[in-house]
Amino acid sequence: MSWVLFPGSHGRHLLGGKAHALAELDDVNLPIPPWFVVTPDAFKLCLTAPQYNDLCVAENLEQIQVALKPLVWGDDLLVELSAVLQQLCPADEPVAVRSSAVDEDGAQHSFAGQLESYLFVDKADVAQRIIDVWRSGFSERVLLYRQEVGLSLMPQVPAVLIQRMVDADVSGVAFAANPVTGRRSEAVIGALYGLGTALVSGDADADTYHVNLKNKIIQREIAEKNLAHQYDASQDEGVSAQAVEVNKVNQAALNDAQILAVAELVRTTSKHFACPQDIEWAYHQGELYLLQSRPITSLNELADPEGALNIWDNSNIAESYGGITTPLTFSFASKAYEEVYRQFCRILKVSEQVIDDNDTTYRRMLGLIRGRVYYNLLSWYRVLAMLPGFTFNRPFMEQMMGVKEGLPESVVAALNQASGGAKFRDALNLVKMLMGLIVNHFTLPIKIDRFYQRLNKALSIDYQTLSTMRADALCSHYHDLEKQLLTRWDAPLVNDFFAMIFHGVLRKLTVKWCHDQDNTLHNDLLCGEGGMISAEPAQRVRTMAQLLSDDATMIQILCEGDLKAVQHSVSERPVLAKHVADYLSKFGDRCLDELKLESITLHDDPSLLFRSIGQLARRLQDNPAALGERVEEAIRAKAEQQVKAALSEGGVKRHVFNWVLKHARHRVCDRENLRFERTRLFGHVRRVFFELGQRFASVGMLEQAQDIFYLEVNEIMGVVEGTTSTECLKALVGLRRAEFARYETMPAPADRFDTYGIVHQGNLFENVHVVEETQGDEAKGIACCPGIVRGPVRVITDPRNAVLKAGEILVAERTDPGWIMLFPSASALLVERGSLLSHSAIVAREMGIPAIVSISGVTRWLKDGDWVEMDGSRGTVRRVEPEDMI
Repeated sequence: MSWVLFPGSHGRHLLGGKAHALAELDDVNLPIPPWFVVTPDAFKLCLTAPQYNDLCVAENLEQIQVALKPLVWGDDLLVELSAVLQQLCPADEPVAVRSSAVDEDGAQHSFAGQLESYLFVDKADVAQRIIDVWRSGFSERVLLYRQEVGLSLMPQVPAVLIQRMVDADVSGVAFAANPVTGRRSEAVIGALYGLGTALVSGDADADTYHVNLKNKIIQREIAEKNLAHQYDASQDEGVSAQAVEVNKVNQAALNDAQILAVAELVRTTSKHFACPQDIEWAYHQGELYLLQSRPITSLNELADPEGALNIWDNSNIAESYGGITTPLTFSFASKAYEEVYRQFCRILKVSEQVIDDNDTTYRRMLGLIRGRVYYNLLSWYRVLAMLPGFTFNRPFMEQMMGVKEGLPESVVAALNQASGGAKFRDALNLVKMLMGLIVNHFTLPIKIDRFYQRLNKALSIDYQTLSTMRADALCSHYHDLEKQLLTRWDAPLVNDFFAMIFHGVLRKLTVKWCHDQDNTLHNDLLCGEGGMISAEPAQRVRTMAQLLSDDATMIQILCEGDLKAVQHSVSERPVLAKHVADYLSKFGDRCLDELKLESITLHDDPSLLFRSIGQLARRLQDNPAALGERVEEAIRAKAEQQVKAALSEGGVKRHVFNWVLKHARHRVCDRENLRFERTRLFGHVRRVFFELGQRFASVGMLEQAQDIFYLEVNEIMGVVEGTTSTECLKALVGLRRAEFARYETMPAPADRFDTYGIVHQGNLFENVHVVEETQGDEAKGIACCPGIVRGPVRVITDPRNAVLKAGEILVAERTDPGWIMLFPSASALLVERGSLLSHSAIVAREMGIPAIVSISGVTRWLKDGDWVEMDGSRGTVRRVEPEDMI
C-alpha cells in the first residue's frame, strides 16, 4: 500500500512534520508507541473524478470545502486500512488519530491546536476520523493561521498519524529550554494525572518542575488539581478509568526520579535534532513514553538571559555616526578604534601581555545594530580597567563619552576585581603610568607637531593623482595610510586623555574652590579661546555673507537657484569665488556625517555651503545687526573675574587653578583641531575607496562606484590581493542593500540597551531602563554656553535645506561639524544628544552662542513655532506663550 508508511519505510518526505520527527527518534530507539502514517495519496484515492476536478479549479476556501463534503473511503481502501490497524493493534487497543502536515511542528511554525486530533479512537471509527483531520486542514482557522505566519494561503492535505494509544497514569509536556525566559540551561516540565491534553489546551493546572544542566531540580510548583478541569475521557470511545484518578489529586504527579527521566528524554531529543525540543510524554505503569517532539518555536524570539551581557550606548558616537551606517564605514571605523586604543594602552604603559590577553576587547569597541553604530560599553570600561586608578578615571571617561547612565555596580565590581591583583604590582603599575603621563604631558606639543608632519606627508597625494592610480596601487596606498596614521594616532589620543582629565579637574575645582553652585563656571572659562579651527567655517560663512550685503540678485540665486546656476553666478564674482574656493580647499571634506565614508562631501555637492551663505546674507540685508555682538570674550572675562574674586586670598590655590585652566583650554582647543585632521584623513580614505569603486565598476565587478560602500574593507582589499573568500561582489552588494533598506523601515534601536548571548538573535534592542522623556513645560540639560534667549524654535532634522529665521532657536537631535554653517543664523542651540566635550558644545562656547545639550526628547517635546526661554548658564528650558514676549 503506497499510501501507508511505517517507521523505517522509504518516502519520509511524505510523513509530515510530526511523524517525520517520530521516525527520526525511532531510529535511535527512544520509547515511542507503535504508529503508522496515512499519506496524502490516500486522500486522492478517496476523491471521485468530479471532486478532483472541482478541487483543482477551486479559487477559495469555500469552494474547497464544498468539494470535500462528500469525501468517503472506498471498500478496497477500508479493507487495507483495517489490515494495517490490526497489525498496529492486535488486541484492539484504541488509537490516537492526529494530523501531520508538511509544515506542521517545524522550526518556524508549530501549528499547535490548528488541526484536529482525536484520542481513544476505536478501529471502526478510524476511517472517519482520518477524513475529519483532512477536512480540518482546510478550515477557516487554519487559513487565518497561515495568513498570520506568512505561509501560502492554499493549504496542503495533511498526512495523518495513527498511533497506539497510551492510557496514561501521568502525562504532560516538557521543554528543553525555558520557553518564557529563554534560559537554555533549564528544562521545564509540566505534569498532571491522566492525559496531557487538558494541560496543552489550558483547561487544567499542572505541576511544574525546573531542572538544570546538572540534573538538579531547582524549582517545583505543585498545583491543586481540580478534577472538573481534568481531561474527561468518558467523552471518547474506549475510555479507561485510569485516565483520571481521584485519589491522587493532592499529590505531586511525578517523583524525583521520574522528573529527571523526563528531563533526560527532552534533552536527548534536543541533542538529536540539534535544537531545543518541546515534547509530549506519558507514563503508563511506570514506563515513560515519548508521544511527540517539535522545536520550541518561541525561542527564535528569545535571547538566552545566561548568555554574555553586552551594554550598548550611542551617546556621543551618534554625533559622528548618526542613522544608518554602511558596512564599509563600520569596518573602517571599527578597525581604527581597535588599533587606536591598543596604542592608547601602550602609551599609558599597559604591558604587552595584558594587551594581548584582551585582544577581543579591542576588536569589540564598536558594534553595528540594525545598521547603526554603538559603543560596546563593557569593552570601553575593560580598557579603562586595565589602567591603575579605574575608580578615579571612570567619571571623567563617562563625561567625555556623554554616557547618561553608568554601569550597574555589580558589573563595575567585576571589572574592578578583574583589573586588580597584588597591591604591590598595582602600585608599581600606577607609578609607571604616572611617570608616563608626566613624560607625555611635557612632550605633547612635540608629539602634535610630529603628528601633523606625518599626516601631511601621508595625505600629500592629491585627488587628481588618486584618480589615475590602478586598483592595486590604491590598495597599497591605503595600507600605507594604516601604517603611517591609524597605528600611530598617538598625539590625538594623548591630547584627548589630558582634555578629559583637565576638563574634569577644572569642573571639580570651580565647584569646590569657586563655589559654582550652577556647575557652569568651567564652561564660561573655556569660551573665546581662539585658534579653534571648528569655529572657522562659521566665521568664513559670515564673511562671505557680508560681502553680498548689497547684491540682492546673488542672494536670491544662492537661496533659490539650482547648483549649476549658483556656480555660474559665483564664477562671475571673483572675490566671492576666491573665498568659496579657499573654503572648499580647506573644508571641502567637512560635511554632514563627515566620518561616514558614504557621505556626500562639499567637494561633491557644495549646495549646503551656498544656501548657508545666501540665507545669512538675506538676514543681514533685512537686518544689518542680525549677527549680534560677539559675546564670547565678555563671557570669558566675567568668568575670570568670578574666579579672581573667589581665589583672592588663596595664592597656592590660585596658581594651581590657573595651571589647570591653562591646560584645559589648550587641550580642548587642540582636541577640536585634531578632530579636524581626522576629518581630513577620513575624506582622503573616502576618495581612495570611491576610486576603487570606479575601478571595480569599470570592469563589471560592481554596478556602480557607490556600491563599494556596501562592502567591508577586508573584502575590498581581498578581491584585489587574492585573499577574499568570494568574488561575487554584485550579489553581496545586492544582499546588503536589501538588508540595509529594511533597516530604514524598522524602528531604530534605543539609545541604550542590553543584549544577552547572540546579539542578533532574540534581543529586542529596547531600553529596559527608565528613560525620563521631557514632559510638561520645563526641561533641563547640560549647560554649555551662558545666555538667556527667548524666541520661537525651529526643529531641524536635515540642515541641507533648512532655513532659520531671525531670532529662531535651533533645535536638533544631534549636530556634527557639517551643521556649523547654520550656527551663525541661530540665536541659541538646544540639542538632544551630546556632552560638555561634544562638538556642538565646544563650538557654541567658542562662538558665544547660548547652548544646552543632552536634553532628553527635546525634538519630540518641541515643534516648529513653539516659544521657549532657555538659560544657557543653568541648562534650563521653559516653554512660554508668545504673548509673554510683548
